[in-house]
Amino acid sequence: MVRRRTLTPVFRVQIPVAQFTRQRLSYLFDFDEEGDIVNSFISWIGGKKLLRKAILEQFPEQGTFDRYIEVFGGAGWILFSKESHAKMEGYNDVNNELVNLFRVVKYHPEALQKELDWILMSREEFFKAIQPARGLTDIQRAARFFIAIKESFGTDCHSFGVRPKNMQNAIIFLRRASDRLRNVVIENVDFERLIKTYDRPTSLFYLDPPYYGAENYYVGGFNAHTRLRDILGQIHGSFVLSYNDCVEIRKLYKDFEIIELQRAHNLTAVGGGGKKYKELIIKNF
Repeated sequence: MVRRRTLTPVFRVQIPVAQFTRQRLSYLFDFDEEGDIVNSFISWIGGKKLLRKAILEQFPEQGTFDRYIEVFGGAGWILFSKESHAKMEGYNDVNNELVNLFRVVKYHPEALQKELDWILMSREEFFKAIQPARGLTDIQRAARFFIAIKESFGTDCHSFGVRPKNMQNAIIFLRRASDRLRNVVIENVDFERLIKTYDRPTSLFYLDPPYYGAENYYVGGFNAHTRLRDILGQIHGSFVLSYNDCVEIRKLYKDFEIIELQRAHNLTAVGGGGKKYKELIIKNF
């Protein structure tokens, strides 16, 4: 018996920059009132696109801190929301591939864009990108990971997203992301080491750790909620922390200010439907 193999259609499109419109780019980037792009260049699990304005409202007054550190960087939604948060800025994540992508975007955006040129949008290319491979350069690794993020469902880097996407729309803004990251220190260390290294009375840490009960969605998992609370209770600087609203987190941070928020589900927010989720913003000032 012969099995028929069904292939996903291949999309290979190049569009001149002048033809891009706000509508065509809206699914990749957001714009402020002046039309400037203020988003990250990628999406990520647990990204704070929908909550960034509410989170920024809880930051200390501009000028009261001269160090801004994102401890669980992810896509860097809060980092990218402003041209600069402080004189010194830092981005950190324990995901090696994610940090490599950020470093390549910072230092080699043109080389990465060249690697991504004429990407074939197909199921086969996606599963090729997520398979382990040896002998790749950092730029090649970054390109494969970029493909895995952009073409996966919910940016999980495991399941193919099916919906056709024009990769050229995404890679055209790598230069803009590179400019934003120019003066950002990019780290790849455990949160405790990072906080102890950069803690000063004038430091502001923004933390978006894996949510309680959702730890397994992240590479390597996460089982350090109590250790994180203990470290934050000892710092000299300020912190703003995002978490899901649950009894366990409320108990851990009962001695800090807790602010309640609601957000729409990330995968249904665009359509305007879907259930609401309760979130917490916790801070020590």
